[in-house]
Amino acid sequence: MTAAASAAGGRNTGVQESGYEPDPQRWRALWVTLVAGFMSLLDVTIVAVALPTIQRDLHASPAQVQWVVSGYALTFALALVTAGRLGDALDRRRIFLLALSGFVLFSAACGAAPDITLLVVARLAQGLAAGFMAPQNSALIQQMFRGAERGRAFGFFGATVGVSSAAGPITAGVILALASGAQGWRWIFYVNVPIGILAVLLGRRLLPRTRRSGRGHVDVPGVLLLGIGVLALMYPLVQADSGGISRLWWLFPVGAALLAGFARWQRHLVAREAQPLLDPRLFTTVRGYAVGAGVGTLYFIGFSGVWLVFALFYQRGLGFSPLRSGLAVTPFALGSAIAAVISGRLVDRFGRLLTVCGLTGVIVGLGGTALLLRFVPLGVAPWVAAPLLFLGGIGGGFVVSPNITMTLRDVPVHMAGAAGGALQTGQRLGAAVGTAALPGLFYLVLGGSSDYRGAVVTALAAALVGMLASLALATFDWQRDRRGHQPHRTCPDEVANSPVHARQT
Repeated sequence: MTAAASAAGGRNTGVQESGYEPDPQRWRALWVTLVAGFMSLLDVTIVAVALPTIQRDLHASPAQVQWVVSGYALTFALALVTAGRLGDALDRRRIFLLALSGFVLFSAACGAAPDITLLVVARLAQGLAAGFMAPQNSALIQQMFRGAERGRAFGFFGATVGVSSAAGPITAGVILALASGAQGWRWIFYVNVPIGILAVLLGRRLLPRTRRSGRGHVDVPGVLLLGIGVLALMYPLVQADSGGISRLWWLFPVGAALLAGFARWQRHLVAREAQPLLDPRLFTTVRGYAVGAGVGTLYFIGFSGVWLVFALFYQRGLGFSPLRSGLAVTPFALGSAIAAVISGRLVDRFGRLLTVCGLTGVIVGLGGTALLLRFVPLGVAPWVAAPLLFLGGIGGGFVVSPNITMTLRDVPVHMAGAAGGALQTGQRLGAAVGTAALPGLFYLVLGGSSDYRGAVVTALAAALVGMLASLALATFDWQRDRRGHQPHRTCPDEVANSPVHARQT
């Protein structure tokens, strides 16, 4: 690939992997994976709205009930890269269906849990199943689609990622409103069961089978280094509400050292022409992957924590019900859903510019919302802010979907699972930072006072810092492409013909 071709605005090269034959059922199969992905990502945020009810019903302490949310996020993140590598090496379809079946089973166990201990255990298992399922989603898209169709498919996938995160509060509010009573929170988990069973049955019929490639070796030392490193970084964050950051700060340098050791070990395996867990050439030779991973991680730091801040402000500051609180942020979810589908058709034409414009829209929308909540009478502020939240949602739809497309579309199919897992691991780490830092800042400003205005504005301003950093990185990449200074990047077919790949195949 020439430098000029590489710099063509981030456009698809149109490289077609050899032996590709379009599956006539690929679009139906895509919807199966999207439904499953929506459920798993929705469960990251949906439970937060029901935590007060769960705490009262199960007589749990604040630290115990927090693990219902943070435990799921922790095991979700720990499984991603390893699950992606196993899917690449063995059979994506089989792993997806097994993980989806486990997710359904553990969702039922969560709903039936008689006490907080069993609920937390079931949530840990549910997060693990979701982590094994998630990277197969993007890998199956890589396998089933090529060219412009892949951009459209990733557009739907990006819409699923963005909307599932934003739709958590309103979905939880609706379920709690319909399932009234002390036990109503259980339906937040039970609702996954019939949908998941249907997805399993359709998946068995529609998902394409994967031929065993003989690349069945899994890098066990890499799994341990990466898993313990991610655990060391995330554990203080998931314990933030109980003082985990101040007590366990020393785990951050430990985690960073382990991840540095993991990177060095992966480079060592590549030099030996062995099979790494996560091929480091994804970051150095596959066009757009490193920048896309950085943009996604920084964006999710601000994006994920915002919804907990809004829930705290509306429910505790203004006395809204969970349903009314969810309705107040629905404009963002609607805007995100609309823009994400549209952006999948535009990403080949505009490339990284879409991400730059989208981040600008999110920053303007949330920044304007913060100003309105600070100065407009509280009785009307949520409704006056609706147009700005809608603008922010449109911006979000032009961030998540195009960024996922540009990050993953040039990844060779044999690396697709590990690449998708690594991308989502960065997003989960960013989300963990945001969901720990932003509510913590909210409570810090609130203190013993009732200055909910000051608390929500400060937390939203902190969220904008992460988004501004993401915008700076995306703008740098866009300008570099425009000037034609993008360094040489290897095409998917060049990676596929490399010595390591040749040895693996």
